[in-house]
Amino acid sequence: MRNKEGEHVMFVIFATKPLNDGTKGFRFNIFGKKGMARLRSKNKADRGWFTRGKGSTMSWCDFNRLTVYLNYSTARRKIAHFAG
Repeated sequence: MRNKEGEHVMFVIFATKPLNDGTKGFRFNIFGKKGMARLRSKNKADRGWFTRGKGSTMSWCDFNRLTVYLNYSTARRKIAHFAG
C-alpha cells in the first residue's frame, strides 16, 4: 500500500515499548487500541483474582499482580492545562 507521495505505508498489528518510569511493564498498541501492562510488587495489598475499574481517561483490569490499562479512544474529560 502506498500513500499520495508514493511511500510505503505500514499497518502495525502489534507493537510494544518499555515503560520509562523504571517499573516492570510495557506499553502496547494492538490494532490501534493503546494501553499498558504493569506487574505490581508482591508486598502490595491483594486486590483479588480479577477486578475491573473505570476512570476518566482509561479503564483497567487487575489479574492478581498484573494490571492491564486500556486508553479510551476519546477521553471522557479534558486533561488539565499545563506547560503553558
